[in-house]
Amino acid sequence: MKQNIVRIALGLAIVLVFIGHAAKFYQVGIVTQLDHIIYDTRLKVSMPGGIDDRIVILDIDEKSLQEVARWPWPRDLMARLVTRLFDEYQVAIIAFDVVFAESDYSSGIKRLDELAAGEFRQVPGFAEAYGSLRPKLDNDGLFAQAIKGRPVVLGYYFNSDKGARKIAVIPDPVLPKGTFTGRNIAFTTWAGFGGNIAQIQHSAASAGHINSLPDFDGVVRRVPMLAEHEGAYYEAFSLAIVRTLLGFPKVELGYGDEGSAQKGYAGLEWLKVGPLTIPVDETASALVPYRGEKSSFRYVSLADVLSGRIPPGSLKGRIALVGTTAPGLLDLRATPVDSVYPGVEVHANLIGGMLDRAIKQKPPYVLGAEVVLLLIGGVVLAFVLPMLSPLFATLASLAAMGLIIVFNYLVWTEGGLVLPLASSLLMTVGMFTTNMAYGYFVESRSKRQFTELFGQYVPPELVDKMAQDPEKYSMEGRSEQLTVLFSDIVGFTSISEALSPKDLSAFINEYLTSMSLVIREHRGTLDKYIGDAIMAFWGAPVEDPEHARQGVLSALAMQARLLEINELIRARGWPPIRIGIGVNSGTMSVGDMGSKVRRAYTVMGDAVNLGSRLEALTRVYGVGIIVGQATRDLVKDGVFRELDKVKVKGKDEPVAIFEAVGMEGSVSEAMLDEIRLWNKFLKQYRAQEWDQAEVTLLNLSRMKPDHKLYQEFSGRIAQLRSAPPGPGWDGVTTFKTK
Repeated sequence: MKQNIVRIALGLAIVLVFIGHAAKFYQVGIVTQLDHIIYDTRLKVSMPGGIDDRIVILDIDEKSLQEVARWPWPRDLMARLVTRLFDEYQVAIIAFDVVFAESDYSSGIKRLDELAAGEFRQVPGFAEAYGSLRPKLDNDGLFAQAIKGRPVVLGYYFNSDKGARKIAVIPDPVLPKGTFTGRNIAFTTWAGFGGNIAQIQHSAASAGHINSLPDFDGVVRRVPMLAEHEGAYYEAFSLAIVRTLLGFPKVELGYGDEGSAQKGYAGLEWLKVGPLTIPVDETASALVPYRGEKSSFRYVSLADVLSGRIPPGSLKGRIALVGTTAPGLLDLRATPVDSVYPGVEVHANLIGGMLDRAIKQKPPYVLGAEVVLLLIGGVVLAFVLPMLSPLFATLASLAAMGLIIVFNYLVWTEGGLVLPLASSLLMTVGMFTTNMAYGYFVESRSKRQFTELFGQYVPPELVDKMAQDPEKYSMEGRSEQLTVLFSDIVGFTSISEALSPKDLSAFINEYLTSMSLVIREHRGTLDKYIGDAIMAFWGAPVEDPEHARQGVLSALAMQARLLEINELIRARGWPPIRIGIGVNSGTMSVGDMGSKVRRAYTVMGDAVNLGSRLEALTRVYGVGIIVGQATRDLVKDGVFRELDKVKVKGKDEPVAIFEAVGMEGSVSEAMLDEIRLWNKFLKQYRAQEWDQAEVTLLNLSRMKPDHKLYQEFSGRIAQLRSAPPGPGWDGVTTFKTK
């Protein structure tokens, strides 16, 4: 614990930083922005999609502006629209997401009023004629008469612009002054408004404000259900529509802890309207339950309604929202689902969400819940992470983040509750990063000492990996299942005699470098060079379950690289070379071995000796790679050809040896046919069926006339004919030399 006290202190400091943000003592911009991104992602992932057929948007679109008139339209036209929608189309309710803030004088009524009061006042019969005509010219009166006594909801807006102008009139507040006395609720407060003219406003059934509450990134995620103006509280457009639809029930207030009402607890968690409960956040706003991308509701052009192109029954019983998608009318919003989204569809989503009880909850107590979760989780991580290795610290951090994400999403989908997520994730990342950075900078000195100590024993390419987790590795000798490789240049003595010392040095350096890189690419431990010979092994000090496969792949790659080397050698006028490679797997002793003068990390044992013998046998059988039985059994996807059963010098037990031909899928059909024919020969050879064996061998020799393997067995058959081995012969070839 003592050695980790600094890490624990740093972790607790990070916890306090994020708790301060969650408690709103200050705001960290990147955390807030990430929370918005996460919120938008959860919303889009869980949206129900589909079309909500209960609500229809009557669109003042470009088509309507072209066919009918430029906006605003005459109020007598709007009166005919309302009458047609109720009488012919039988809509349930009409809501105007437009504001009628100015009187309509397009009929000339203003000038006629002036004439009637002025120069035409004494004209005989004018006053009587104009008096009977005037109601037909009063467009505002016609519109007011059309909506009176019908379920029509108007929209208006609040503002706090300079001067806070109050234009026209707004309806009575839904809740009077003093409703929230003693409760510190962060309502949106407005000084001015843009309402509808009194004649129209007083004729409408209801009205609601059309304000949204964009976050600092300009995206509309919530709408104030209650907005404060001069101490009273006014309902949102969508709430007014739902209340009108339900027969104007009162707005009842729901508090999370009624018992603490006298203690100043804000606690406004929902509004109750008839049978519906509408969750609100700390600003008395409702989160918009977007059901999908733009056009999640049916759009009908108002031009089609006015011209009668819409079937009469298609709008029956619908909630009709009159709004606009025309870009020139500036009712487009940035939302989580689209950067250009019609404002009228925001209201439609809220109405549908209220009716479906699908609005997510983000009550004031979420702030306290986030602080508690950060505190508990942060303290646990602050004490646990410093005690874990880098690997387990990484796994623990990932597991913690995974649990946080899963829990958060389940709360969202199953509980309908919005819990902030960014603080928890960033806190976990911050604590993990701090622990890793501390370990890197403060503990790197001990790792450098590790590198200096083991670098003299272990090949450099493995030191860096081992230094990442020193406790995992030990140089002490131990017994392991490993794979060893030996390679040697065939006839190197004669080649070296043909080259000058300078050319020989350049040649051997280039050859050893190329082959060593191949071994390194296949995760091998480069043990040593013995002149032109190379020794390498797999499976230690870094464990590798595929040590045998990597050894065979490395041997095949070395033979392939040899072709490239020979091209370079020929270009310099040097003689081309061949190499023999032996690969064997088995139990070996591995560790730091040697004397007080010089030590090395190497392998020893019978399996190692057999690998060396197999390399020497490549010259006898004329093949590039020979592997032992154990290696062949471990590499399931390799293509091998059994060459013989042999007793090598120093071993009494015979072993089967195999040529590594390639990997499955990379060997030609011709070679596979040759292997099948060879297997037939080997069966005949071991059965002492010399005539049949010679015929098969002759066919093989025709495939590859110069192959030493076929020449070798041709000579053996001749000897065995002259001195038959007898019925007890096991087909094993014994070698007396290395």
